[in-house]
Amino acid sequence: MNAPNTSGWKPEMTPADEDGLHNGPETVTGNRALLLEEPLLFERGKADVTGVDLPDVPEGISDKLGGFARTEPIGLVGLTEPETVRHYTRLSRQNYAIDLGLFPLGSCTMKHNPRLNEKVARMPGFADVHPLQPVSTVRGALEVINELAFWLIDLTGMHGVAMSPKAGAHGELCGILCIRAALEARGDAREVVLVPESAHGTNPATAAFAGYRVEDIPATPEGRVDLDALKARLGPDIAAVMITNPNTCGLFERDMKAISDAVHEAGGFVYCDGANFNAIVGKVRPGDLGVDAMHINLHKTFSTPHGGGGPGSGPVVLSEALAPFGPLPYTARTKDGVVHLIEEEDADAFSEEHFGGVMQSFGRMTAFHGQMGMFTRALTYMLSHGADGLKQVAEDAVLNANYILRSLEDLLSAPYASAGPCMHEALFGDEGFGGDLTTLDLAKALIDEGYHPMTMYFPLVVHGAMLVEPTETESKASLDQFIAALRHVAERAKAGDESMKEAPYYAPRRRLDETLAARKPKLAWQEPETGEA
Repeated sequence: MNAPNTSGWKPEMTPADEDGLHNGPETVTGNRALLLEEPLLFERGKADVTGVDLPDVPEGISDKLGGFARTEPIGLVGLTEPETVRHYTRLSRQNYAIDLGLFPLGSCTMKHNPRLNEKVARMPGFADVHPLQPVSTVRGALEVINELAFWLIDLTGMHGVAMSPKAGAHGELCGILCIRAALEARGDAREVVLVPESAHGTNPATAAFAGYRVEDIPATPEGRVDLDALKARLGPDIAAVMITNPNTCGLFERDMKAISDAVHEAGGFVYCDGANFNAIVGKVRPGDLGVDAMHINLHKTFSTPHGGGGPGSGPVVLSEALAPFGPLPYTARTKDGVVHLIEEEDADAFSEEHFGGVMQSFGRMTAFHGQMGMFTRALTYMLSHGADGLKQVAEDAVLNANYILRSLEDLLSAPYASAGPCMHEALFGDEGFGGDLTTLDLAKALIDEGYHPMTMYFPLVVHGAMLVEPTETESKASLDQFIAALRHVAERAKAGDESMKEAPYYAPRRRLDETLAARKPKLAWQEPETGEA
């Protein structure tokens, strides 16, 4: 039972109090119970002290640095070990993570990262491997890369795979460079890449970066590629079509095989963005649909971490027509059963055995062989799930997305709900919001409910788009709680609740001027002129 307030003191009112959401009284420390305010390191530490004792630099050392020895103080603050640990631990408590709750970012596939994967990646021999080691000392690592490569080839129905690309857009570039190399090999100077409206935004950027002119292909009213418009534009100048399947509207491209056949007949190639592979893994093989190249985000479909546990990874599977043009190095198992790393000097000797002709690689994508930690995690995920488990991954991901779609379509605008079941993500719009409230306001209010917002304003074909991808790792109870939170903020938006303009109220930081922060970021700390931090 709460004791009555007899002191006459009243907490300071905030804009949220009108909705019964007051933030409570101010505190001397700025802390709010276990949510601890954390100043910048430069505000906490001092530049003239250090938490570590270092020996004086011996004379003559600077002479060995070719004139690059530091002559002025470095300007970094000194901190004790407890201060350092507390700083980063407190910062981590102000962030959102998949280990805290459902992460609904559409098209990002923010699924749980199984701890078994992490345990295997930390095993001796994997955790300590170095790219400059002699190849003879990393045979086990090469076996892992090769085994993962064969899983990816088998799951996609393709002929070869480039393992070295480090992320999705990097993989896109790899696939487009393979296409360019194949066209150049036959003396075909095509200049245009077609990109449907429902494709990922990185697709046109990648094509332009590779030197191609990009042209759009419209979508049908139901959110899929307009096959007739695509066929009408095909011609001798079309190098490729870059298509996302399932697309960014959360729909499977039913005409994918017809699209591929038409592009091939016109002499072009088909690039498929594999970012949404989680919706069809184990169910559909892109190679059977005529795809020539597709990157696979290991940090999406195969559960390796997004950033925090290491960089992403984007292997590219290639059709028989493009496999000879893939980047070096690659792994190959010789007749003696040993996996070798094939570098440029070895390619000619192995090309006939593996490709039935001359290797015509366009070059290298990276300095080394790819992301070993991600390879280990992804293969562990595949082996622990098996073929039947991976199939269930796709089925459950699609089931969860459709549950969200059908639970919210009565309240939120769902422009493609009538096009049939969605795939791995549900797409909503801002139609019917009251006053001048926007998708951004709804997203900020969702933060107060304890969730990272969904992907906003993408795809561009839907006004005020909200793209939600629950993945297969969420339980029904977890989905029900998220749906309840999203319904609540959606009801407030449709009622024109102006208090949403000030959300979030409970986050460590209130709403920022995101436009100013993006255009004029402050990237270096400067001591205030008053001398006060």
